[in-house]
Amino acid sequence: MKIALGADHAGYADKDRIVQMLRDAGHEVLDYGTHDATPVDYPQYGYAVGEAVASGQAERGIVVCGSSLGIAMAANKVPGVRCAPVTEPLSAELARRHNDANVLALSERLSGWEMLERCVNVFLKTGFDGGRHAHRIEQLFEFGDDQRSRTLKALETGAVTDAQTPKDLL
Repeated sequence: MKIALGADHAGYADKDRIVQMLRDAGHEVLDYGTHDATPVDYPQYGYAVGEAVASGQAERGIVVCGSSLGIAMAANKVPGVRCAPVTEPLSAELARRHNDANVLALSERLSGWEMLERCVNVFLKTGFDGGRHAHRIEQLFEFGDDQRSRTLKALETGAVTDAQTPKDLL
């Protein structure tokens, strides 16, 4: 599998370990940096990995920063990216199985190496269940004028009334 990786200065050490782990396992790696503790802006690394995945240059992506949160927000700005910040393997599994996450965000400061390693392995080995989850994934990218109007109506009335799973998926 071809996997894109990126990290800021707070996540580069674990990113470098993940790069080596993936190469040792036979994966092709696109490493967008950074490679040392010199302060950098995390959004650029989240965008780079997100674009690599969204454009098809990589099948999956992994981003690492101090908390996993900022770099995940950056990656999710790229259309077509579903980046999930996770701190343990069950979340990594559900992000793939139910949400078809294509980018994994990890925290160097909040998770130890063994936990990060397990999350990466689960993320790469788990498939997407599809089925009832597929139409929900499509909705993640529907936020245009129609969806915004429905959402604003829900805010005015105090309730969401049109969020129903199609009967054939129940």
